[in-house]
Amino acid sequence: MTTASTTKLASLLEKSGLFNPEQIADLLQKQQQTGMSITDTVVSQGLAREDRFLEALAAAMGLPFVRLGDSAIESAVLEKLSTKAVFQYNVIPVSMENGTLRVATHDPFIPGLVDALRMASGMKVRLALSPTADISKAATKFYGVGADTLERMIQDDRIEVTPEEDILKKDLGEEGDQEASVVKFVNQIIWEAYKDRATDIHLEPMETSLRIRYRIDGVLHQTPVPAHLKRFQASLISRIKVMANMDIAEKRLPQDGRISLKIRGEDIDVRVSTMPTVYGESVSLRLLMRHSGLLGLDKLGLEPPDETLLKKLITKPHGILLVTGPTGSGKSTSLYAWLHTINSIDKRIITIEEPIEYEMAGINQIHVRSEIGLTFAVGLRHILRQDPDVIMVGEIRDRETAEIAIRAALTGHLVFSTLHTNDAAGAITRLVDMGIEPFLVASSLEGLIAQRLVRRLCPNCKRPRETDEMFLESIGFPQERRSEGTIYEAVGCEDCRNTGFMGRTGIYEIIVVSDYIRPMVVARASSTEIKQMAIKHGMRILRHDGWTKVLKGITTIEEVLRVTEDAEDMTET
Repeated sequence: MTTASTTKLASLLEKSGLFNPEQIADLLQKQQQTGMSITDTVVSQGLAREDRFLEALAAAMGLPFVRLGDSAIESAVLEKLSTKAVFQYNVIPVSMENGTLRVATHDPFIPGLVDALRMASGMKVRLALSPTADISKAATKFYGVGADTLERMIQDDRIEVTPEEDILKKDLGEEGDQEASVVKFVNQIIWEAYKDRATDIHLEPMETSLRIRYRIDGVLHQTPVPAHLKRFQASLISRIKVMANMDIAEKRLPQDGRISLKIRGEDIDVRVSTMPTVYGESVSLRLLMRHSGLLGLDKLGLEPPDETLLKKLITKPHGILLVTGPTGSGKSTSLYAWLHTINSIDKRIITIEEPIEYEMAGINQIHVRSEIGLTFAVGLRHILRQDPDVIMVGEIRDRETAEIAIRAALTGHLVFSTLHTNDAAGAITRLVDMGIEPFLVASSLEGLIAQRLVRRLCPNCKRPRETDEMFLESIGFPQERRSEGTIYEAVGCEDCRNTGFMGRTGIYEIIVVSDYIRPMVVARASSTEIKQMAIKHGMRILRHDGWTKVLKGITTIEEVLRVTEDAEDMTET
């Protein structure tokens, strides 16, 4: 049915110059059938990008088109609309002039939008058009994550935190308004982190505020939160503890728990840790990608020669293969990639881990539970009675675990594990320091891999940089390699949260424990001597693998220097 509004909309679509008459008729029909906005209909039909459509529509309507990006909006302007109005209509006030409030929206055809905004602000309202993502990001930036939910909690007139006795008595399906709002707020925090590719969320109580930070690509970023969040600190932390099956009455001791939840169709697994601090319990949430996080060997960032070498090592019939590096360097991801590569019907693979970060089909995975006596050493001892071909031990932490792993390797099993050392050669001296006889280390070890994670440059905003020859020489960048590629620098754009980086990749050094290394191990040579021998036989150290990534335009010089500073106390000779 044709109405005045559809006729006007059809005229505007025609005036935009993006559609022919058949497309316009089809768009109007689909919009009436689905009830979606015309913007969402255009995008869902694949007829135009949202930003291009809105820019053309703005020109047809005589409205400004704005990209919010890093725009600074004055607090006096933001205060003209309540948080409720901003999130209800997905709009944001952008400027104020001569008694008129300019408000950005992605859908200027919402019935009664201008009137509703005029009543909410008490001012004349003029619209501007802006993409949905821009508005959402700006709303989160200026009002904080979950600001609409927090405002609803404040308006409940139940501003004081819910007593813990009440939380314990309530069934989760019979929560009051504030409890439901707390649940929604926690879910919003987790969902925003998930969307931003965060691996960790930290809720940190300060004296007058509750700080929330996300770790994205290995770097912490503070997340904007509503001003009154501190008032609900106890409720939020109690809610997280309830979700993780932790004791909410115990605030004096650290606790660990786990949450499995579904938000907007996505299964998200979260590891929870609480720690008492001066101003309340600090909560750390680790987002685990059990189902979508598995990488193949080709996705780890290995250079072709290293990938070929590693494939030979992980398909050996027996021996120990160790991956080393500090916490957060991607060791677990590498172990899972190895298992994913060799997993087949003719191999029995058993792992013992703390925690199980990825669930893998066809592999028997054991979770360490120290409180009942199931330690790495105990679990590993019993795994040997289960006829395994390949064993993965999450981490070698003590002499007992190391001894059993070596015994397993010497009796025909292939063992994968990790150690916390700065470089590959350091794993040998670490095992000897644990009390393992050098001849056993030499006999059982097949390969040592050290790795770090560097942030990948955002492909949308990276740009070539001028390089100072003296600077390159001072950091040991090889003169002969400077013509191999272009060196880029990070810039920052909306796609990468203005960091200049998006995602991470690995840099590696690999030592094959062969005949020229084994005598040195038996003779108790230092890690420096072993490393020099490995370099002499072709090993590339972490930093030089990093230079390859720099010349390929994958990362920056500063990133390589940042993650290899502790490992590179010597240069290639």
